[in-house]
Amino acid sequence: MTAAVVRPLVALAIALAIAGCSIPSKPDRPVLRNEAPLAGVDVPAGAAWPEAQWWKRYADAQLDELEARALAGSPSLDEAHKRFDTAIRSIENARAASALSSQLNGEVQRNRLSQTLGLPQGLAPVWYNLGELNVQFQYDFDFWGKTRAAVQAAVDEARAAEAERSAAALVLTTAVADTYFGWQADQARLALAKENGVALARYRELSAKRVAQGVDQPDSLHEAEERVAAIREIQAGYAGSADIRRAALAALLGVSPAQLPTLEAQPLPNVEAALPDNVGLDLIARRPDIAANRWRVEAALQRVDQVRAEFYPDISLGALAGVQTLDLDKMFNLDSRTLGFGPAIHLPLFQRAQLHAAYGVSQAQLQSAASQYDAAVVDAARDVSTQALTLRQIDARRRARAEQIAAAEKLHDAVSARVRHGLGDDRSVLVAESEVLQQRDAAATLQAQAISTDIALTKALGGGYRVPEAPAEGAAGDTPSPSTTPNSAQRADSR
Repeated sequence: MTAAVVRPLVALAIALAIAGCSIPSKPDRPVLRNEAPLAGVDVPAGAAWPEAQWWKRYADAQLDELEARALAGSPSLDEAHKRFDTAIRSIENARAASALSSQLNGEVQRNRLSQTLGLPQGLAPVWYNLGELNVQFQYDFDFWGKTRAAVQAAVDEARAAEAERSAAALVLTTAVADTYFGWQADQARLALAKENGVALARYRELSAKRVAQGVDQPDSLHEAEERVAAIREIQAGYAGSADIRRAALAALLGVSPAQLPTLEAQPLPNVEAALPDNVGLDLIARRPDIAANRWRVEAALQRVDQVRAEFYPDISLGALAGVQTLDLDKMFNLDSRTLGFGPAIHLPLFQRAQLHAAYGVSQAQLQSAASQYDAAVVDAARDVSTQALTLRQIDARRRARAEQIAAAEKLHDAVSARVRHGLGDDRSVLVAESEVLQQRDAAATLQAQAISTDIALTKALGGGYRVPEAPAEGAAGDTPSPSTTPNSAQRADSR
């Protein structure tokens, strides 16, 4: 073995020995939750997970149109798309660092030679030209995985951005549906209030006649007028609330209220309280915010590996080919050619303090990402349990309210029968009718709360998001997309 070969090998061995003395040990992988703490939530099971277009289960064409327009033109989704595009560019930058680099150099100089160099007079010209044209190549051997870690970290961060984009879409679609059904509830309650207003106005007319005839005291008329004024206030409140919700819908769609489609009042849908089977286990892969935090942990792990690889020497191979001459007329002569190639080793001997500091920062960021993931899982469990239990509570109240409505209707029928037999006047019938309408208004309020809670539960369950299955072996570095993003839980547990 020649000295030309031995010397580089000895230099490499010495560099590795020096580097190995101060390379920190690889940290343990943080323990992450694989199940949301939902055991013991007393809610019926067997419900289906939300579909991607979960709002279609309400079978409302108006809502379908609103959701489509919101997803097509929302400013919040535009921002989420920009974050994802930025993450994709980061992948391209990281991959570019691992490729063979080359550059073309060209230079022409007019130089003056110093006359105090001690050269004999007339041996060299005072002024001379220097022309150079070459192509340089360099390839960095990623023996320690630094570039691979940087690329994978960028991929994981892009996958997190993709999950965050899904989370932004979920926030938007649930807000649109909640606001829309709030408008429908206002319409339903406004219709009941108008019907009640007709009954109370009739009651006031009868009271006025009885007071005019001296049958009743004026107090009964004042009481009737108070009820009429109160129901008018309620009507104004419902009408104003409906206008506010239309304005909110327009803001969610990014248009003016005048640009909203014409909305027609529709019956409110019925919902039931139930959770999917194995919700604690499957929720991890169903919530986009959990998936995003899981990818952040994966990216932080890769960043730790990337910073740790900085302690090792960089080994590269360079080459140069070109032409160089003092006579520009001979630039492209064969004798003007220049060639060069050889390896290079770079070891950061005097940067250990900075490297250790950077490594400590990367470990802190890893622990922070793990803590955020753990908090996201706990928050998701709290969200699911709160909405599911609230929906169950509303269901119980709706059943009790239905019994009250039935009792009020029976009372109305009994009073009407007595009036038909001359055992009372129409005012008692109107009072009973008003009571029935008030009970129906309370039932409409509970139904609106149930729908709003059902939408919140859909959001808590991920709104149809699902982390796709892991790709085939060797495809982990592919650019993420909704159809290629691997299952983060599977990938993380296989490390």
